[in-house]
Amino acid sequence: MPEGDAVYRTAERLRHALDGRVLTRSDFRVPRHATADLTGRAVTRTESYGKHLLTRVEGGLTVHTHLRMEGSWVVMPEGRRLPQGDKVRLVLANAEWQAVGVRLGMVDLLRTEHEDRVIGHLGPDLLGQDWDQDEAVARLRRNPDTTIGEALLDQRNLAGIGTIYRAETLFLRGVSPWRPVGAVADLDGLVSLARRLLEANKDHASTITTGDRRRGFETWVYGRAGRPCRRCGSRIRRGEMGAQPQERLILWCDRCQPG
Repeated sequence: MPEGDAVYRTAERLRHALDGRVLTRSDFRVPRHATADLTGRAVTRTESYGKHLLTRVEGGLTVHTHLRMEGSWVVMPEGRRLPQGDKVRLVLANAEWQAVGVRLGMVDLLRTEHEDRVIGHLGPDLLGQDWDQDEAVARLRRNPDTTIGEALLDQRNLAGIGTIYRAETLFLRGVSPWRPVGAVADLDGLVSLARRLLEANKDHASTITTGDRRRGFETWVYGRAGRPCRRCGSRIRRGEMGAQPQERLILWCDRCQPG
């Protein structure tokens, strides 16, 4: 699933293509909104919030989308042929560009004043201008017996982290993903690092946490299961965390992340 930095970049692409332009076509290919038509309305602003996208249009309406595992937004010149089959869930087009939502996991059309119905349950957005670290840490501390690995992936605590940044943040802080939240000595430092990693990667497509852009050297543990730890030489472990069917991949080094 795309993480907060990838969704942030998607919002930027949509802003470039749609913001300030009048829609000449809208095509909702989901049953719930099949008859909706936004033609003639200008797009005012597209924002990301964690892993969610909000495209606001004139008349106080918001198009809410979520990519989930397979979704993407493709921006192409207006008039170019769309992907075939049933992959397309939504098209928003103006005189110059068309934004094509492919295999989107969520598509909603709602009043802008009711956006809290789709994102109100989320914790602070790690890449948001109104980021509130104290609130994010407080939310994590509400369930001290939960493993820190599961708590970081819970978007109700803080929004935007996925399996990549979870693994890399915990490794860099030397914290085992299996450690209970209440046993993590410096939650502030951990959360601050997660935000810095997303900030550092939000403007380019590759995920780099080591500072080394060479292919194969970009990350510490993610994508390196069974290979030697870059710090101690131990084998990187691979497992799954979370209750089925919500379990997610986790990678870590037993020696560098004790406990």
